[in-house]
Amino acid sequence: MDIDIVGLSRLQFAITALYHFLFVPLTLGLSMLIAIMETVYVMTRRVIWRQMTKFWGTLFGINFVMGVATGVVMEFQFGMNWSYYSHYVGDIFGAPLAIEGLMAFFLEATFVGLFFFGWDKLSPVKHLIVTWLTALGTNFSALWILIANGWMQNPVGAVFNPQTMRMEVNDFGAVLTNPVAQAKFVHTVSAGYVCAAIFVLGISAWYLLKGRHVQLAKRSMTVAAAFGLAGALSVVVLGDESGYLSGEHQKMKLAAIEAMWETEPAPASFTAIGFPDQEARETHYAVHIPWVMGLIGTRSLDTELQGINDLVKHAEVLIRDGIKAYDALEKIREAGSTTTISPELKEQFEANGNALGYALLLKRYVDDPRQATDAQIAKAASDTIPQVAPLFWTFRIMVALGMFFIVLTAVFFYLASRHQLDKYRWLLWVAVWSIPLPWVAIECGWFVAEFGRQPWIIEGVLPTAVAASNLGVTTLLITILGFVAIYSVLFVIEMKLMFKAIKKGPELEPEQQEPQPLSYASVATAQPTYSGK
Repeated sequence: MDIDIVGLSRLQFAITALYHFLFVPLTLGLSMLIAIMETVYVMTRRVIWRQMTKFWGTLFGINFVMGVATGVVMEFQFGMNWSYYSHYVGDIFGAPLAIEGLMAFFLEATFVGLFFFGWDKLSPVKHLIVTWLTALGTNFSALWILIANGWMQNPVGAVFNPQTMRMEVNDFGAVLTNPVAQAKFVHTVSAGYVCAAIFVLGISAWYLLKGRHVQLAKRSMTVAAAFGLAGALSVVVLGDESGYLSGEHQKMKLAAIEAMWETEPAPASFTAIGFPDQEARETHYAVHIPWVMGLIGTRSLDTELQGINDLVKHAEVLIRDGIKAYDALEKIREAGSTTTISPELKEQFEANGNALGYALLLKRYVDDPRQATDAQIAKAASDTIPQVAPLFWTFRIMVALGMFFIVLTAVFFYLASRHQLDKYRWLLWVAVWSIPLPWVAIECGWFVAEFGRQPWIIEGVLPTAVAASNLGVTTLLITILGFVAIYSVLFVIEMKLMFKAIKKGPELEPEQQEPQPLSYASVATAQPTYSGK
């Protein structure tokens, strides 16, 4: 990443997004887990399930507040750091964010309050409805955010208006049903469920190791193991769907993840391990697994996968088509009125308009893409290759952790079914030390999704290099340092609150209070009771 205005703007957004994403997955997963626990309470009326709901709900509340505080900052950055992006696609990108605020955020914010303060004011069934609405609002929030993000990955349902120089919605239904957005939603939500399951599993294991709150811990581990196993299996299945959609809509990203420099004959193999060399455009010491990538990327055994080198050649063709669109656009703007535009000019723009974004890649090298040389066009085409090595390794870390979560949750699910959760202390320690791992996997997933899209801020439509605001380097450095300082303080506060709540443990319900032994003073001052006989 270049240390310039664009590079610093990307760094600032990456810092705030990565930090915000520490809270989102746990919020998604815990909201569902506490809803499940309270459902069991309402069905059985056993007080320990109410105790479990309130305890894990406290940790959910701490995390929810931090997520809201950090999420608001991100939305302001679109206008401050990415003003041309906001101008260019604000009509499309802003709609899901507005719906998220009006529908999902207000829903969850309202019912979160009722969840915490309505225990003694609502009937058990009404409070359960509140809890499920809180979980629904939390997941709805993720849906609308990922619809907006999915559109950046696969911009459907919109067209470029040469008169306004902006992208405009022409099919909002296509935006909502964007297959990339839907796949990202279910994949991200499932990852959040795994995160919360491992979190609950690890803390419950710690209680068992310390011999505290044993009954609560065992029940929590049973729910978490079952919920986590289902979530971990879903992540794998839905990750496969994301890979297939990348093969359809983001071929360069998929090729970079695989460090696939040359087009693979069908069925393509999966590179289990290797050492990508971007300068030489080859992968050293690669170990291949036959057929796997063909099945993931094409769902067939007879379709080839394009390699990076061929995709670069195709990008060069698109850049030249984009120059034609740019030329027609400039002439349309000069004409000023649609009545004076010749049919030939309209036809030229319509025929090449989909490649306009590729012409904008040349803006890094020349003000007017029509003046670009062959060397500059070739350089811009090479810029469509993201950094391969970070993507290659980050993806494999994510996949390896995903496999580990399946094994971990399956083992504890088996132990729970045999009532042997506390039989192997070393397994309990594995669960405790596994608590941070879901966040590592999730942040890796975010990195693959967003860094793999470069050099595009909107795939094939708007390059990142032309989307940033014209801010000063000093301003950006100051704000980055400010965010790091503030977020570091917030992180310390979050950890202290979490550790304090975990150390304190659940509050005992009145029905669970131990009878207090009578003291000498209480016996001495007690009034005798006469039976009247």
